[in-house]
Amino acid sequence: MPAHDSGAAQQFYARWARLYDLLARAPGVRSWRAHAADALSLEAGDTVVEMGCGTGANFPHLRGRVGPEGRVVGVDLTPGMLGVARDRVVQAGWENVAVLAGDATRPPLRAPADAIVATFLVGMLGDPAAAVERWCDALRPGGRVVLLNASRSEHPAATPLNLLFRGFVRAAAPGGRTARRSPAAELERRVDAARGALAARADSHEQRRLGLGYVRLASGRL
Repeated sequence: MPAHDSGAAQQFYARWARLYDLLARAPGVRSWRAHAADALSLEAGDTVVEMGCGTGANFPHLRGRVGPEGRVVGVDLTPGMLGVARDRVVQAGWENVAVLAGDATRPPLRAPADAIVATFLVGMLGDPAAAVERWCDALRPGGRVVLLNASRSEHPAATPLNLLFRGFVRAAAPGGRTARRSPAAELERRVDAARGALAARADSHEQRRLGLGYVRLASGRL
């Protein structure tokens, strides 16, 4: 993420971390996160890393699949989000869940992981394809990367809702209200770049749509 985007994102999410956490755990969103966790094909004892973990809304899904003998590592750049994530870990008593302050585009990992997941992140990265390349390099052989992101829907009945989606993305994107380029179009460009990089690196690759087509799930096994 470019420096100017990084600063704007930190300010935005520091201010709205608690509200974001409520939205991130809404019933429909929880189901998308569960689908992402399923796509990782995790096994008990695995190590899974979440890039841009935010408030830790994915932690229950990930920990439930690796079990108490596995390990969950969350990486995020925003102190406000990390504070909520750490509180969640402490309150739940998860001794095998770690939260690290760091740039997801250059993750501070000391050992290869079995799986990497990023939800609603790559659309905020300046060079999402390069980030996905680094994530693939950080995996053990046979590891899997899963990307969950929002986009406009191609469903015939969704045309009116796409207008609302564009407005939501502009309002929610750090600096979006003053951006010259459409934030929704830029979001989708970055999501496509990340998915393309994953497809190029993966031995097997799958894509599907959720939430009336507004959510894209891409997974790849190296």
